[in-house]
Amino acid sequence: MEAVHTHGVWMAERLQQRSAGLEDIWLVVTHIGDPKAAFLLVFPFTYFFSKRTGVAVLWVAAVSEWLNLVFKWMLFGERPFWWIGESRLFLHNQPSVQQFSSTCETGPGSPSGHAMVTAAVWWVVLSSLGSFLYARSRSVVLSSAPYLFYLVLLVSVGLSRIFILAHFPHQVVAGSIIGFMLGLVLSRRVPERRPLSFFFSISIGLLLTALALHAGLQQLGVDLSWSIALAKKWCRHAEWIRLDTAPFSSLTRDCGALLGLGLAQYWKPRGWSLPWAPRALSLAFSSMGLYHVHRLPLPVRPQVLFYSLFFVKFVIVPQIVMILVPGLVHLFTNKKKKD
Repeated sequence: MEAVHTHGVWMAERLQQRSAGLEDIWLVVTHIGDPKAAFLLVFPFTYFFSKRTGVAVLWVAAVSEWLNLVFKWMLFGERPFWWIGESRLFLHNQPSVQQFSSTCETGPGSPSGHAMVTAAVWWVVLSSLGSFLYARSRSVVLSSAPYLFYLVLLVSVGLSRIFILAHFPHQVVAGSIIGFMLGLVLSRRVPERRPLSFFFSISIGLLLTALALHAGLQQLGVDLSWSIALAKKWCRHAEWIRLDTAPFSSLTRDCGALLGLGLAQYWKPRGWSLPWAPRALSLAFSSMGLYHVHRLPLPVRPQVLFYSLFFVKFVIVPQIVMILVPGLVHLFTNKKKKD
């Protein structure tokens, strides 16, 4: 893998040199591909256009990110920002590269979680849009536009991850391929109107499975904190190391979101039926609510408390989007009509 990693470093250097001055654009693209964007941005946006697609987005995002975590624990992928120093191959020919605020993720690098979740989630969104456009227009050209955008998005997110030294090219390619296959499979099995027991079982099952795998690997002598130590060692700014990029943050986000999805469908099995104007209003207020939930500071010590609250935070996300905000909008718009 040494040659593959070395080629990836030089590719990142060329990319940084040729797109000098575009750092802010690459950082925006990498934030769009962040798994949490699927929960906080893509989910509410799609839900108020199509309930089934919104539920599918949350379902696919949670399962694909959980699988990405398992793959990372098993594959032990390096990240460029620490491998450059650890490999000691560049002592006399140091690459001219720089780190950014989104560079220093603490989990292993293979496959890319940004690429994998983006490929899975956006396949659900854009394939649904493509089908909708074809049903309305019967135009192959028009209905193929979302698929073209899908390819452009995957390439852009992948390049952004290489640009900021978060991933090697082969990790991005692997994540994109796996994510596409997951999106294709999981989008056909959307858990609409399933009982709460189903989501409770899935959520707790995924949590316990991951914890059992973690404990089992540790018993075999595998140090799963190796990537955290390397990230702290080679990150140029200590404040760029954030607990919400740690593997257990992904795990609690996924399990919390799935339980929250089950609770939301339990409270209101068919959701709220709203005309287009109230839907747009619900989207706006939901986005504001999720923004404040996301910005809510959590104590990082003890870590068990942080992960517990992080779990609760993502249980709340579907309640805001599917129950609370549309319910309030329905209440006030109906009241206004009666008045």
